[in-house]
Amino acid sequence: MFSENENNMNLPQAKQTTLGLYLTAQEAYEKWKASPDQIKILDVRTFDEYVNIGHPDMAWNIPVFFLTGQWDQEKKQFAIAPNPEFIDEVRQICKPDDTIYVMCRSGGRSAWAVNRLAEAGFTRVYNITDGMEGDKVSDPESVYNGKRIKNGWKNSGVPWTYACNPKHMVLHA
Repeated sequence: MFSENENNMNLPQAKQTTLGLYLTAQEAYEKWKASPDQIKILDVRTFDEYVNIGHPDMAWNIPVFFLTGQWDQEKKQFAIAPNPEFIDEVRQICKPDDTIYVMCRSGGRSAWAVNRLAEAGFTRVYNITDGMEGDKVSDPESVYNGKRIKNGWKNSGVPWTYACNPKHMVLHA
């Protein structure tokens, strides 16, 4: 059950889900725009990412992971831990048969979130495979090498904002 976009057939393992439902950011926006009352867009990035990097205006922010504040030497980044309330928080705004498009930075955490939602009985949950920021440029000759400007919501020409709507955010202490 892949989207019409043939590129999804070559998704990295980390972006694949048990439901096999995929959209690019551009496809997600177009489908949402055609049926805004029928589709929920869920942004599972951290609160800081949602606020400081920007987000689709209609997206609900429910983090699937939290930063732990501990440095992961192997990954050269701060470690993350799953949000133990994630499923319950999603259930506050979505029913198991709702159409939900899930996004993160670039498609990995959102795939993880889709799989958790599928395990909890949600059936129509799509991974936005290029996320908010997209994939990294892989060209050592480019000044953009390693930068996330290839695709994604921010780079696809669809609307996004820094303005926050607390009604679309699940805030944690």
